[in-house]
Amino acid sequence: MQDSEYSIPIKNAILNILKKRQGIIIDKELFSLLQKSFDDISLKDVNRALMQLEIEGLIRVSQIAKNRRSVELMKPGQEFLAVGED
Repeated sequence: MQDSEYSIPIKNAILNILKKRQGIIIDKELFSLLQKSFDDISLKDVNRALMQLEIEGLIRVSQIAKNRRSVELMKPGQEFLAVGED
């Protein structure tokens, strides 16, 4: 499914969930919450939306275990530095 096929864009739903969760959530929990709002959402849809939000500088996704990532809302004025950019 493409983001445009949903009545509320997935990216907006992700940002709303992050705001309700004090700006941080584990990816599997995020996916579970999104499944309640979007019946036929796939992990591919969520990963695509996360990548777009990260490129836009709105979130940061960090690997915390082999199959576990944290998704964090970026605060205004906060910038993400890639490895070697500091």
